[in-house]
Amino acid sequence: MENDANQSNFINEKISKIVYLDFDGVLHDDAVYWHPKKGIYLATPGRKLFEWMYILEDLMNPYPDVRIVLSTSWVRAKSYGYARLQLSKNLREKVIGATFHNREMQKIEFDLTSRGAQVWNDVLRRKPSDWIAIDNDENGWPSHCRSKLILTHDRLGLSDPKIQIEIATALRSMSKMQERI
Repeated sequence: MENDANQSNFINEKISKIVYLDFDGVLHDDAVYWHPKKGIYLATPGRKLFEWMYILEDLMNPYPDVRIVLSTSWVRAKSYGYARLQLSKNLREKVIGATFHNREMQKIEFDLTSRGAQVWNDVLRRKPSDWIAIDNDENGWPSHCRSKLILTHDRLGLSDPKIQIEIATALRSMSKMQERI
């Protein structure tokens, strides 16, 4: 099983472009719950977990050098390895870590930090040349990095064509910036 030690190895590598990725409200509907008998499930009828994952795969496919950092509560609630394994093989190969590091922080401290601050703290640690965050949680984002947030709708996530255009534009811009360096 993968652990935080595996992901911390990537912090020392120079990663220039990162997508911070939430799961709930992005790759599927936000109405995700856990039950001791059912496990993790979606409460919205007709919806499936990770039903929009293929959209992210298609959007990121032209950019093999863009990496993913998991900024989802699944990492804290289950584990980094578990969360990573929920992704397709192509996306899994792009994952270099998570904003939550079990060995470096207390769960309660992390839980009391806004998603935006969690992402920003990780940006400061990894120092990418460019990054975006795809998330449905806009609360607590530092004002200086709100422009990096691609805010999804809880029920639409990546299925929203406007969000797809916004992500494609951001990825293209990140790629062009790297070409100029």
